[in-house]
Amino acid sequence: MKNYLLLSILSVLTILSSCDGNIGTDVKNHWPHAGITYEIFIQSFYDSDGDGIGDINGVTKKLYHVKELGADAIWFMPIMPSPSYHKYDVTDYKEIHPDYGTMDDFKNLIKEAHKKDIKIVIDMIINHTSTEHPWFQESQKGRDNPYRDYYVWAQKDTIADFLNKKTITLDSDNIRQWHDPGHGEDFYYGFFYGGMPDLNFDNPKVREEIYDIGRFWLEEVGVDGFRLDAAKHIFPDDRPEDNHAFWKEFREEMTKVKPDVYLVGEVYDMKEIVAPYLPGLPALFNFDFHYTLLEAYDKVDGMLLAKKQKEILDFYNAITDDFIDATFSSNHDQPRLLNSLDQNPKKYKQAINILMSMPGAPYLYYGEEIGMLGKKPDENIREPFLWDIKANDKGRATWIEPEYSIDDTVTPLAIQKSMSTSYFNHYKEIIRLRNTNRALALGNLELYEESVPKELMAYYRIHDKQELFVVHNLSDQEVKITAPEDYSWPIYSFGMADIQEGQLRLPAYSSIILEK
Repeated sequence: MKNYLLLSILSVLTILSSCDGNIGTDVKNHWPHAGITYEIFIQSFYDSDGDGIGDINGVTKKLYHVKELGADAIWFMPIMPSPSYHKYDVTDYKEIHPDYGTMDDFKNLIKEAHKKDIKIVIDMIINHTSTEHPWFQESQKGRDNPYRDYYVWAQKDTIADFLNKKTITLDSDNIRQWHDPGHGEDFYYGFFYGGMPDLNFDNPKVREEIYDIGRFWLEEVGVDGFRLDAAKHIFPDDRPEDNHAFWKEFREEMTKVKPDVYLVGEVYDMKEIVAPYLPGLPALFNFDFHYTLLEAYDKVDGMLLAKKQKEILDFYNAITDDFIDATFSSNHDQPRLLNSLDQNPKKYKQAINILMSMPGAPYLYYGEEIGMLGKKPDENIREPFLWDIKANDKGRATWIEPEYSIDDTVTPLAIQKSMSTSYFNHYKEIIRLRNTNRALALGNLELYEESVPKELMAYYRIHDKQELFVVHNLSDQEVKITAPEDYSWPIYSFGMADIQEGQLRLPAYSSIILEK
């Protein structure tokens, strides 16, 4: 129990004080344009049947946790049959992985989630399949097989110059793209690795197969949308226009079935490369937000993130009004946020303050609300959720022996609920603040143009009649500034930040939000 006492002491040092005066009581669901989505890796979430693997019924049992936290939707990492633990190599696009349960279990989960006004988004992996998918099993039988053209094949002598050529990308460290199935004659293309052969989207039959899969999940199963994996790689990188055209067509096909279908794409690149995907993928993950947040802490440069976010939003909004900025501070591919912030609890709590007080539609990765830990390899970023102390935790998954998130290092949820200054209660409070203040959820972002110390991040959030001034001190030293005229009422204060006679006092890693 030593770690519980330690966290309690650290939490006291970062006392959270909030002023209830102007925090609304009317909690709004702003999804999808500004709502909050909770990312779940089912395998590690809650084991309802004691086999050591998290399952769909476990998620259904814990929907109240998502609701209590304040999230509006759930994004599930892959749920379809697959030979790998992560399931990003699908063998059947219209089934549920048996470890997770049945299709009836999943339909029941959707029904119960919708009763709680929680939307359901699933990972759709269509760039590639598993080599164990029946399509590929047929495709590799020979050049005359009807499924041969479902994948990208080439004779060895035609690709000799490319066999060992590949530059590492942001989303793949794979060096070899062409793979020999064992005959040494014909090679197939697999961007990520040999176990994930890319589908051939030049083939109209493949495109129709994919549209049919999307219709199935929307119509027959009832999901609310898709997170589109590896959206940049449907066609090779030298054919971006074909990628853009495909996603536009995909969106058109899906909206025929569900006019309000939610589509969020993983296009891992700079904004100029990402922007042309907007007609097909109205929601796009903002990777710059994640990396710039960490860079801002590393350089103690407060305005770095605010300026970057303003630049990105202005750029996209000049292209289209139909844009959803999917911001995040961590996910299943990145080290746990607490590890990235030197396991500093003040920085960690402030980081969620920043995410929730910025524009966008934030994503939260499961376990961040209790301060779970994890570093690469990826398995250790996806360790089991700690619901209670180990002796009492009947739902804790055991499929992996955790290295980082264990009782000695992470305080389980049941303990944190009773601690007023715990990570969980902090997350709950700042999410509720966002969901009850329309300017935080929906407001424009305007930078504070006055000169401020390098350590401070300062900006306005403005929506209709509500105008807010937000300041975060990203340093370990106290900083003072003069508040803008007419901004004197704090609706939120963290880390003992306060205002007296127009002077803002911001201790180390503190935040304050003032209303005009």
